[in-house]
Amino acid sequence: MSQAAGTIVVGVDGSAEATRAVRWAAAEAAPRNVGVHLLCALNPIVGSYGAGLPIPQSIFDDMDANGRRVLDEATKVVREIGPDLVVTTEMPLQAPIPVLIELSGEARTIVLGSSGRGGFAGMLVGSTTVAVAAHAHCPVVVVRGRDGENALPLDGPVVVGVDGSPTSDAAVGAAFDEASWRKVPLVAVHAWSDADYAEIPPPAYLNFDWGSVGEHQDRQLAEGLAGWQEKYPDVMVERVPVKDRPRHELLEWATRAQLVVVGTRGRGGFRGLLLGSTSQALIHHARCPVMILRQDDES
Repeated sequence: MSQAAGTIVVGVDGSAEATRAVRWAAAEAAPRNVGVHLLCALNPIVGSYGAGLPIPQSIFDDMDANGRRVLDEATKVVREIGPDLVVTTEMPLQAPIPVLIELSGEARTIVLGSSGRGGFAGMLVGSTTVAVAAHAHCPVVVVRGRDGENALPLDGPVVVGVDGSPTSDAAVGAAFDEASWRKVPLVAVHAWSDADYAEIPPPAYLNFDWGSVGEHQDRQLAEGLAGWQEKYPDVMVERVPVKDRPRHELLEWATRAQLVVVGTRGRGGFRGLLLGSTSQALIHHARCPVMILRQDDES
């Protein structure tokens, strides 16, 4: 096993978003007594420089110096929050996506900023976040904030999206665990319609007995949570069944939650899909950190 085994792995590149991710990871690691592993992947353009010339050694030297500076600064941030935390660092000369996915096989959690420099390390650009979230073997947290603010509502609930899919069930389990750790309520949002109500509904929708469907969905939500409530009796649960698209309701809850938990894709997904529309929307627009889980049998 590597130094990353059982730790919270954080991708860093010197950006403000990465620093926020480091702070969030350190605050999560401290009460759980787990280590923080900082990763700064140097991703040079391997091949030729200019007209078939090799890349000058000076470029590699500059990248190495910048990477070490980024790791040193990130380590100081962790120490400010958890002086006794075990901190390890890694600076592979590889592309970030395969390194992070490989580490996810033994890490507790992967933590990434919502965006990054996209420069020498290229760690936290959108494509990296989406690819890692879609293929990681452990939970991935994308640390987002509120209009540039660092503070999060520590008394806010944990919110989970529920739709009955396998990845949704994994998300529910993780959300209960997070709510129990944080000693806050859990809000289970079950958005049971995929229709877009910004559009004019067809006539059949107007004559449909939505009341009976809603009652069935309420029962389904209660049954889906029952086992987890028995396992976590300390967690107060608020069930929120709504006839709306999941992303609409979850984005609204993200304005007052301290964490939103979802699966990689829900009932509307299909094998081979990287991330569902709900997960994508939360990664790009949520105003709090988002935890994404997948099933290892997914493609």
